[in-house]
Amino acid sequence: MSPTLQNRLRRAIVHFWASRETQAQKQGERTGIRDAGARAAVTGGSQMNGFIELVRDSLEESGIHKPLIFCDRAVELPGWYRPEKKWDLLVVSDGCLIAAIEFKSQVGSFGNNYNNRTEEALGSATDLWAAYREGAFKPSARPWLGYLMLLEESPKSTKPVKACEPHFKVFEEFKSASYAKRYEILLTKLVRERLYDATCFLMSNSSDGASGAYIEPAPELCFENFIASLLAKAIACGKTK
Repeated sequence: MSPTLQNRLRRAIVHFWASRETQAQKQGERTGIRDAGARAAVTGGSQMNGFIELVRDSLEESGIHKPLIFCDRAVELPGWYRPEKKWDLLVVSDGCLIAAIEFKSQVGSFGNNYNNRTEEALGSATDLWAAYREGAFKPSARPWLGYLMLLEESPKSTKPVKACEPHFKVFEEFKSASYAKRYEILLTKLVRERLYDATCFLMSNSSDGASGAYIEPAPELCFENFIASLLAKAIACGKTK
């Protein structure tokens, strides 16, 4: 990864943790009621904006016209199993869908939230590809689909977790896999099953992350590969300067 791209990714990490802290402090100021636990840090909804802006800026710098990139409005796409879904970033050129991306994070509550994130990732992709199959995005060629996940690095996310097997055995790769490993497996399979064209898996913690520190547990899921794949698709299909 180039030093410039790495520095910008580190700034997105800093923004994530700073935004969570700000949201936790401000949440409930008007009503005097605060959400319980870590929820107070996420109800503001802006913690992933640093990553969205990084991807948006990378697209623009590669020559994609700014009006073709949508990340704060007009981000709805039709589904097959539901009327529409909001994506975090879209690239649309001449009525053709070029790319759609989800940006997700998880801090704490690893058990329930891991299952929710898994179901969301599978459901969103399944819905979009069914809509594509039925011609919802005509005259689009096959769009590029991406998913970026930032997971809190902590003892609870990295320690082995026992899988429940009351009736049947889980697949071998899941046995004693931590939540971090489960996410790595999920994001790898999402690409290999062609539900997503590229996925990115980052980990960071609140103390080191405040200065931009992060790790990429799986080289296959690194940010450099993710952004390179997206830019190749966008440049090939979108209008450039």
